[in-house]
Amino acid sequence: MTRFTDMAGRLAGVAGWLLGWRPDEFWRSTPAELAAVLRAARGEEEPGDGIDGVELQRLMGVMPD
Repeated sequence: MTRFTDMAGRLAGVAGWLLGWRPDEFWRSTPAELAAVLRAARGEEEPGDGIDGVELQRLMGVMPD
């Protein structure tokens, strides 16, 4: 069984080496953010269909910040 500390240390090392993240950037990221960045680094497509421009504009109007 892999311990959390072992896996977290390995992922922190990968994030530092591959992405140039400092420890605070790694620990502030969510697992979903880290997974998305690593998928992009491998050239993989994001899962799901995504949203179109109309939906993006609607969301930007609802949440302008």
